[in-house]
Amino acid sequence: MVEFITVFLVSYVLHACGITIGYHRLLSHRAFTCPKPVEYFWVFLGLLAFEGSPIWWATIHRAHHRWTDTEKDPHSPRNGLMYSFTGWLSEKEYLPHLDPHTQCKDLFKDPIYRFLECGGNLPMGHALSFAIGFGFRGILWALFGWQVALASLLAGFAVLSIPLMLNVICHLPSLGYKLYAGDDDSVNVWWVGILAMGEGWHNNHHASPGSARTGMMPWEFDLSWLIIKTMHKFKLVTRMNVATHYQLYRASMKRQLVQARSGKVPKHRPIDVTSRKRKRARVRAS
Repeated sequence: MVEFITVFLVSYVLHACGITIGYHRLLSHRAFTCPKPVEYFWVFLGLLAFEGSPIWWATIHRAHHRWTDTEKDPHSPRNGLMYSFTGWLSEKEYLPHLDPHTQCKDLFKDPIYRFLECGGNLPMGHALSFAIGFGFRGILWALFGWQVALASLLAGFAVLSIPLMLNVICHLPSLGYKLYAGDDDSVNVWWVGILAMGEGWHNNHHASPGSARTGMMPWEFDLSWLIIKTMHKFKLVTRMNVATHYQLYRASMKRQLVQARSGKVPKHRPIDVTSRKRKRARVRAS
């Protein structure tokens, strides 16, 4: 049982980071650059979580940021909770505004990603993803036994469920908090941040999608960022886009000022962490 739990936990972290570091921050947002072997390492770990073709994943995610919480958003809760959770996965082809050749021109330059995309045939691309995932567990079974294979398989499906849940939970304002003003419903949810290796700080991410770091405050643990930063120290990452709380806070204040001048009342007011720090400082000084 100890071996089973250990394999499950290690596999969960590896495959979750494959999605967050490989599929999300690297391919979808180009938040950092790295040599191809490092890129393929993280992307392959993500592929084993049954999350489909990297091009399909990045196309959907880039469209999500382009049309956040509008009718064109592929999985906004505003368009229905069940649809935003799993309903959007039933689409048999790309919707007209989700053309991968427009959204992900850069990824089509890679022959491996083109192969996994299966010519834009979504059912075939998903089937190939599952075939690779089950085939890998078959190899684990042959080499290490069925317990290791099963633990790895369950970890892969657990990771698959996290982005689906995040798409809903982190876009329901009543379930989290905002640090930065914006027109969308994105919020930070602490327990999603832990399960999703830092992706649950979703309001921070929407404030700066291209940042390799999403946990801006001391309590916002961001394992993916720590790994990226460590790789950078060992020269495995050559460039990083890193936003700071100060930059995002200033942009948020400017956005709120523009809204106030136009008479527009923000739907969800961000919490003022800076003013709280000043209050605590005054209390300590007195």
